[in-house]
Amino acid sequence: MIGKGISLFAALLIGLCLQAQNENTGEVKIVQDPRIDTLVSRYVEINDIHPAIKGWRIEIFFESGNLSKKKAMEAKSKFVEQFTDVPSYLTFQRPYYKVRVGDFRTKMEAEKFLHDIESNYPQAFIVKDEINFPQLD
Repeated sequence: MIGKGISLFAALLIGLCLQAQNENTGEVKIVQDPRIDTLVSRYVEINDIHPAIKGWRIEIFFESGNLSKKKAMEAKSKFVEQFTDVPSYLTFQRPYYKVRVGDFRTKMEAEKFLHDIESNYPQAFIVKDEINFPQLD
């Protein structure tokens, strides 16, 4: 009789342990000081960090001179009107203002897009650049 009682108690104990494991399957609880997030955010703001990877862009405009900034902004605006879903970037690399478009991970992707826009931008060319990470949907 005592043996059956111990067996029943052991069975109940094992059952409770298994049930507790099933309820928390796949859950990970991370406990950290909230000041860590604040420090990381401030570090990113101060250092103006933007995650980037090596890739390709298409340069559709570059020029130096007195009106080059204005012309670059106009070129960027014109591009954005035509291709709303393609990112565009205006940069200054002394002495040139440049407009580059796209965030292509491969040169082949950049070549395809260059082919699509070459009638509107006959002087455009492909350049290696640091690109933004692709959006995860």
